[in-house]
Parts: sequence; structure tokens; C-alpha cells
Amino acid sequence: MRLWAVLLVCAAAAAQTPAIPSDTDARALYERALQLMESTALAVPDLARAGIPLRENARNTLELLKTTPGQPPALHHRFQMNLRAFLLLSDAVPRPAGVPAEMKRQMEELRGIQTQLEVYYENLLDQIHRQLYSPDRDNLQRYADENARTGPPQPTKARVVFMGDSITDRWRLNEYFSDRDYINRGISGQITSQMLARFRNDVIGLKPNIVVILAGTNDIARSVTLPTIESNLASMADLADHYRIRPVFCSVLPVSDYHRTDNPLYERTTLRQPDVIRALNTWMQQFCIDRGYTYINYWPALADEMGMLKKELAADGLHPDGPGYRLMAPILLSGIERTPRPAQPGRSGRRP
Repeated sequence: MRLWAVLLVCAAAAAQTPAIPSDTDARALYERALQLMESTALAVPDLARAGIPLRENARNTLELLKTTPGQPPALHHRFQMNLRAFLLLSDAVPRPAGVPAEMKRQMEELRGIQTQLEVYYENLLDQIHRQLYSPDRDNLQRYADENARTGPPQPTKARVVFMGDSITDRWRLNEYFSDRDYINRGISGQITSQMLARFRNDVIGLKPNIVVILAGTNDIARSVTLPTIESNLASMADLADHYRIRPVFCSVLPVSDYHRTDNPLYERTTLRQPDVIRALNTWMQQFCIDRGYTYINYWPALADEMGMLKKELAADGLHPDGPGYRLMAPILLSGIERTPRPAQPGRSGRRP
């Protein structure tokens, strides 16, 4: 009898647990919440005046949510904080006599939306937490199947693996380097420590002659220190040397703020400070000189007189568009072609 009672209680609790809104549902809830914030304020003059900043912040945040890729938790949190403050304000301001019943109904709907959005936000944070603590945090499985299907290098073609972040991930190599054994192993959003973690799987295991490394911009954006970035890059070079793979290092690309009027998130120099990028590139160039590596300097072709990524080369101030890649391709190809091919690529000359 007690077991049945427990089951009934659990069933009742489950029935009361609100369903988790989908991303599409959440966007619709945000739209509806903003409509209700506007309409309910009309019935309460003090709420209309005092709530102006909250409604304006919510409106601007909703526009950013519509135009920003992914699901940035900060934007969801910002909207919900403004909604919560608006509801608290509505309880605090005096209401005139004879408030319409429709206004009361709309306030109840607005509180219900707040509850649904809180459930959505908690689930979003839970997803991020699971991703951070995932057993495949470095995304080794992204290319696992492709790596398994990739055959051995051809004696007549130099195999080149491209290791990097979104700038590499977006580069359609077959369009710019036809009839070559070039393999893309870029993963959007990655920092150098993650690339180092998958270097054995996504580079060494493919037995290339050369590895092209373009990395560091995400590290800078996440405040990873320069010594840490440099250590990770040097460790990738050490691994490449050990397995007789020639490393080719590419300068971190410039960024710009030219498109911030299209989207405030396109103000790139706030997180990717040009002086920090230049400092990393200076270290990388000297590192290549000291070790005899090929260094690919994209800056003369991509940067304008202000040291910013040319406006016409990237619509978001960070990721090159077609014109940007068209400028980069011959510069990189020239560097690859002047890099000597090591004997027996992918095999260590020393004991592991």
C-alpha cells in the first residue's frame, strides 16, 4: 500500500513539472513576453514610466537573440532578468482603481511565461554543464569516422593536414586546393589546448608530410595567457617533429569592429585585442625562425592601414568570407611548397 502511495505522489509531481520549451518555443515566448510587457504597462501609468528601461533592454536583447548564432546564455539571462524586474516593479507601483480584468489576465500569463523561460534557461545551463564535463570535451569523435576511412598517403602527393578552429573549419579546401591531398581538421570554437589533445588522432594518425596550424584567436578571446598558448603551440610542434611531420605555423588573423552596427557582438577587438594578437604572432614568427619552420604571415594581405581586418574580407569582423580565403590560399600554398617534405612522414625517428 505504501509503495502505491509513493508511486502516486511521484506521478503527481511529474504531472506538475513544466515541459521544457524548445528553442523555437522559447523565441516565441520571448516575443509574447515583450508584447505583454508593453500592453500591461498601458493600463498602469506608473508602470509605463518606470518600466521604460526594462522594456527597452528586453527589446534590444530579443533582437540580439534573433541575430546571434547559437544560444548565448548571457542573452537569455539578460532578457529574463529584465522580465523578472518588470514583474517585481508591477507589484510595487500603485495601481489605479478599476484595473481591467484583461490586464490582470495578461499579468498572470506573463508570470506563467516567466516560469517557462526559467525552466528553459535551467535546461540550457544543464546542457552547457554536460558539454563542459563531457568525456569527449576536446571533440575527438568529430573526425573519428573520417580518420578511420582515410587511406594511407600517396607517394606522389604531399599530404597536408589543416589543424585549427572555425577559420579552418569553414575553409572548403577542395575549392581552393584542387587535386591535392589536403585534409581539414578544424573545429569551430576550439582553443590550442583542445587541438593539442586531439593532435595524435587528427594529425599524427593520418601520417601527413605537413601540418598547417592556425590557432590562438579563441584562446585570446577567453583570456588564456600568452605563455600557455605558446606552450601548447610548441608542444604541437614537438609532437610533429617526433613523428617527422613538418609544422607550418600561420599568423593569427587580424580582427575588426567595422560591422558592429550590424550586430553589437561583431565588436571583435574587445575580446581579441590587436596588441595581444600581434604579440602572439611576434613570438610565433621568432619560434619558427629558431626552429627552421615555415611561418605564414597573412597580415600584409588581410590587414588595413589601421591594423584591422579589411572590412570587405569578413562580414562579422572575424571569419574570412570568400574574398578573404582567396587572398589566403596562394600565400599558404607558396609556404607549403617551400616547406621540404620529411622522409617517412608519420613515423618517429626515435623511440616513443
